[in-house]
Amino acid sequence: MNTNQIIKRLYKDYSKKFLKKIFIAIFFSILVAGSTSAVAWLLDPAIKKIFIEKDDKLIFIIPILIIIAFSTKGISLYFAKSIMISVGEEIKKLLQFDMISSLIKADTKLIDKKHSGKFISNITYDVTHITNMLSDAILALFKDSLTLIGLLTVMFYQNWKLSLIAIIMIPLASTASKSLGKRVGKVTTEAQEKSGFLNTHLIEIFKNHKLIKIFQKEKYEIKRSDDHLENLKEKNQKIRTVYVRVSPIMETLTGIMIAILIFYTGKLIIKNEIDINNFFSFLAAMMLAYQPVRSLALINMSINEGISSAKRILPIIDNENEILENQEFNNLNIKIGEIKFKNVEFKYNQNDGKVLNKINLEFRGGKMSALVGHSGSGKSTILNLIPRFYNLDIGEILIDSQSINKVSLFSLRKNISMVSQDTTLFDDTIRNNIAYANFDATDEDIIDAAKLSYCDEFINELPNKYETIIGENGIRLSGGQKQRISIARAILKKSPIILLDEATSSLDSKTEEKIQNAISYLTKNKTTIVIAHRLSTILNSDKIFVINQGKVIASGNHQKLLDESDQYRSYYERQIKKD
Repeated sequence: MNTNQIIKRLYKDYSKKFLKKIFIAIFFSILVAGSTSAVAWLLDPAIKKIFIEKDDKLIFIIPILIIIAFSTKGISLYFAKSIMISVGEEIKKLLQFDMISSLIKADTKLIDKKHSGKFISNITYDVTHITNMLSDAILALFKDSLTLIGLLTVMFYQNWKLSLIAIIMIPLASTASKSLGKRVGKVTTEAQEKSGFLNTHLIEIFKNHKLIKIFQKEKYEIKRSDDHLENLKEKNQKIRTVYVRVSPIMETLTGIMIAILIFYTGKLIIKNEIDINNFFSFLAAMMLAYQPVRSLALINMSINEGISSAKRILPIIDNENEILENQEFNNLNIKIGEIKFKNVEFKYNQNDGKVLNKINLEFRGGKMSALVGHSGSGKSTILNLIPRFYNLDIGEILIDSQSINKVSLFSLRKNISMVSQDTTLFDDTIRNNIAYANFDATDEDIIDAAKLSYCDEFINELPNKYETIIGENGIRLSGGQKQRISIARAILKKSPIILLDEATSSLDSKTEEKIQNAISYLTKNKTTIVIAHRLSTILNSDKIFVINQGKVIASGNHQKLLDESDQYRSYYERQIKKD
């Protein structure tokens, strides 16, 4: 997307929605331009009538008109800026909303590609630059352009020869700002990257705070933080330095112009070709024109910052998901809940090796099946493919003979509950965390789910009970308590298919018995697929699949695998006999 396409897109999707407000701001900008020009023009009669002709009447009128002109400028500028601040914040919210919505809807594959800290940097750092371009730059463009036109009119009215000399400064300033603008765009991209690295580092510090302390790495992380801050500081310093380069350029150009004008005007006055009052009015107009010319020079840099940021933001907003809802597909109709994998192949990235290689699996409906194998063998990937978190490369997954690629995505996921070893909770109340599975659930439903998962035992001991705020990812709860809330959430959803990924990994032996009872209730008469390192939790599974390097190397019940699978027997001997 080139610069013109980006500007058109931002106008169409964002600025256009606030045209009424923008036009009102432009109206006030016209008043600012008119009042500024009026001040310069009033100096002509002020000098001529008051100081030269000593007119008693105008000695009162002209100062009053000057006060009116300045007051009009100040009030109009206030309203123009206030309106554009409102527009800017509205646009900022829309951009952030569109980006967050896109990320929420995005395929899991996209989220996997980049650290969350870098997405946060896009939402905060980049959106701010785009907003500044669409609000501050728009206002400055109209306000300063109109002011410059008004002042040039005064200048040409007073003396067209001097005006031609003065306007040489405009193309020179424009050329300088264009060159600096390209530099700003490049450095802004670098600064955003450093901002993303800093956000990433901060998130990991907060997430791994205990780990840092137990390994006594405070000094190491402080040093890393300092490095990230130093890198970001250098990039931001470069941006600000490029901006201030405008000042010496403009000051030098202005000085040259004034020197030339004084020299040339002096000759005209000596020859009586121009009056002193005309010159002062012209000089005032030219001096007042310095600010809008300088501001217009900075606009180009602000636009380059915004364009650079938009090049990073818009692709995220425009992201086209591979996994989409299709309204023409029928809802998944589950009768017994049988799940089949047919010659399934999958890899996370095109350049990576296969995680699953021609996998064929059959999970009986209403029964519990288990997956065992070394870490990285592909067990979790199998679970993640069933709700279509990822698309298959080759093969097919069927639920009751219905391809998951040809049924409504909403109905597919509605029929599946997942309890993972990485329990995810929100910084909210216990009630809302359980009710996340079904916001239409009654208080009675939520309490019943809590009782069945043995959550009510610890919930009722808390001061605020179900209204207790549990902190970021449930930091105020133990691992077992978090896992029980996760199970309560799955119970409340009442799905016919249950996926358990190391669901008892966070539990001590005393808690495990209760949780196994809760899981037994959760999975009763439901198609259940379990991943567990503790073989004691899956010995009674209807069927156990041994997975190794993305392939099924053995399957059967516990006794059959003990007799026929060396790898399974090895697992059993290491765990069960040791106990």
